[in-house]
Amino acid sequence: MATTIPSAALVPAAPVFSQAERLALAGFLAGYSGLTREACELDLRQDASWCQHHHLQLFQARRADIGCFTRDLETSGRARATITRRLCTVAGFCRYGVEEELLDHSPATHVRRPRLDYGSHATGLDRNELGALLVAAGLEDQAGAVRDLVAGYKRAPARATATARPSRRRSPRRAVSTCASSPKTASPAYPSTRSPAASPDATT
Repeated sequence: MATTIPSAALVPAAPVFSQAERLALAGFLAGYSGLTREACELDLRQDASWCQHHHLQLFQARRADIGCFTRDLETSGRARATITRRLCTVAGFCRYGVEEELLDHSPATHVRRPRLDYGSHATGLDRNELGALLVAAGLEDQAGAVRDLVAGYKRAPARATATARPSRRRSPRRAVSTCASSPKTASPAYPSTRSPAASPDATT
């Protein structure tokens, strides 16, 4: 009977990310700070966990894989704004890899994103919408996104006031005529500057 002798040799673990993926992750996240960086880290961590669970590298994922990642997010009950934000982060990360010549092409370019209902009657942005806007501000045009954010908060009180207090148009008042009720009075005669004529009886 053969006996098994345990070995104390260490088995090297395969790295989670390749050299190109580590460079892309470090360079992509270096361009952001604060809440935007935290949101991007969370989105990329979720994407990397999904790829590792399906035995894929980040740069091995294709358009169909990102679509399956989207379906899994929808199945888990994530909000549409959250899914859109994460897909926006993944698309920005892939675009950065292409620009730095670390990736041949971006598989997330033509991935369909959930349609958001921009016609809601909310008086402001919720947490997910604000997060999506902050991520879009970092990935696209920061100045334009900030202007949209300020304009959205300026329009919110106006929409709330218009909903709570419907506008009323005042009807013009009719001028009430008092000519029929008040008697006509003669205007006082102005005193004449000419001396009154002498009466013929007064002459002697």
